[in-house]
Amino acid sequence: MTAPYDLAGVGIGPFNLSLAALCDGVPGMRTLFLDAKPAFSWHPGLLVEGTVLQVPFLADLVTMADPTSPWSFLNYLRRHDRMFPFFFSERFHIPRREYDHYCRWVAERLPSCRFDAEVTAVEWDGTAGAFALTYRSAAGVVSRVLARQVVLGVGTSPVVPEPLRPLLGEAHAGRVLHSADYRAHRSRLAAAPDVTVVGAGQSGAEVVLDLLRRQDGRGRGGPYVRWLARTPAFAPMEYSKLGLEHFTPDYVRYFRHLPEADRERLVREQWQLYKGVSAETLGDIHDELYERTIGGAEPRAALHPGVEVVEASERDGGYVLGCRHAEHGTSFEVRTSAVVLATGYAAARPAFLEPMAELVDWDDRGRYQVDGDYRVALDPRVPGALYVQNAELHTHGVGAPDLTLGAWRAATILNAAAGRTVVPLPSRTAWTTFGAPEPAPPADPGSPVLARSEEGGR
Repeated sequence: MTAPYDLAGVGIGPFNLSLAALCDGVPGMRTLFLDAKPAFSWHPGLLVEGTVLQVPFLADLVTMADPTSPWSFLNYLRRHDRMFPFFFSERFHIPRREYDHYCRWVAERLPSCRFDAEVTAVEWDGTAGAFALTYRSAAGVVSRVLARQVVLGVGTSPVVPEPLRPLLGEAHAGRVLHSADYRAHRSRLAAAPDVTVVGAGQSGAEVVLDLLRRQDGRGRGGPYVRWLARTPAFAPMEYSKLGLEHFTPDYVRYFRHLPEADRERLVREQWQLYKGVSAETLGDIHDELYERTIGGAEPRAALHPGVEVVEASERDGGYVLGCRHAEHGTSFEVRTSAVVLATGYAAARPAFLEPMAELVDWDDRGRYQVDGDYRVALDPRVPGALYVQNAELHTHGVGAPDLTLGAWRAATILNAAAGRTVVPLPSRTAWTTFGAPEPAPPADPGSPVLARSEEGGR
């Protein structure tokens, strides 16, 4: 092993790639980022033609923290001779496929990023005074490195409702799947007679829209498309200018200091901030359904909000979903040929952390306790720092999975890891005062306004 790295990252998704890009060229920072995949890829199962990023292109890997970085999206455009086409396209929200290509361009050029390196263990080496990371390649070569600080950016895992878990597996491949795998089974689903999509977020809406577009112009070919969701409506994501201030560092700081019970309640209540659907996608779905009804025809589709799947089973070559309508309290069955679960993602404790699990100060629900610098609370015997990215929804609020805060969070971690201000960060980022206003300072008795009021003036 060589001397310990100053910072090692596990996982190379957009968030850790952002940190790697900001660390690039920083004097005195020796870094390494590891990922099991053979190359960078970002939600490959949902890179469907026509889908766009839900945040503006300025929320790239670096710009919101350091717009002068050579790893910005604008520099990517310049390097690919796309600046003029991009300018004339007047895009603010870029195609997902282009964002994925941009991230790959960065990852392939950063010397600190190493793929085909599956981390199997992270543990604290007291003798070396550093974390020991063990990783192996696809060929089975095992390596071990030391790092004084580690940042976990392993992303989130697909969530599958309990009733549908028994139906996942090889026997149902291509017929029951999470939306994370949609693209791989897209053609087979388009040929099915009936497809049910479960989940009302952006992924669910994009799958529904893509399947509707697989129907022929008269709506007779292609699958019958059914959309089920627990939410009371197929609601648009909050996208007003002041509403978006929930994705600012100001709101993160406010949220962090709330009591735990209030944080838990807010995360549930604010689902429309981060689990809603873009208004454009909802509009496109409506337009497709409108097109199908010209001349009095009925669309081969059905939309059912407020519905929870409580049972699921295989029957007669298809599937039966036992459903319950939340507001009516009634139960009914849905028969379908295939099911796509657009049921979201959640953070999970990575298996490679088990060797030092007893040194992590978990909360009473088994989650990380994370401070303002995204540092995980550890046993006092561990002087090294462990950071997390996108595993702090419960402590930092709805901005945790959002790309808007990615560069700012990475810069915050970089400054903490370096022990100095490498990237200056703004002190105020929102017009909204999320907490109670600060008490007004006492008035100066000699001020002109107070003097006039004492004299009876306005």
